[in-house]
Amino acid sequence: MTRKPLRAVGDGERAVKLTITEAADAGELRALLVAMQSRVATAVQDPGTPARDLAALTKRLMEIAREIKALDVEDEEAGGGEAHGSVDTSFDASAV
Repeated sequence: MTRKPLRAVGDGERAVKLTITEAADAGELRALLVAMQSRVATAVQDPGTPARDLAALTKRLMEIAREIKALDVEDEEAGGGEAHGSVDTSFDASAV
């Protein structure tokens, strides 16, 4: 499978959601977690999911959500905030 280079999403575009397999093949941990979150949420929401499985699925769904949040916080602390649209307005040119 050939990997497409990453790029910023342009105006009017939406980010493409990867399947679990595509995210795993790409080696992108956050994308993998998001794909897994979507899949587990679908199973939790499905009325056909056996009741015996709901507790484990719901617990895993919450764990995945925490893992995604932790990655986002880590990214933000590492200076990745600009990618999420935040702007650092505290620049002081005289400090340079």
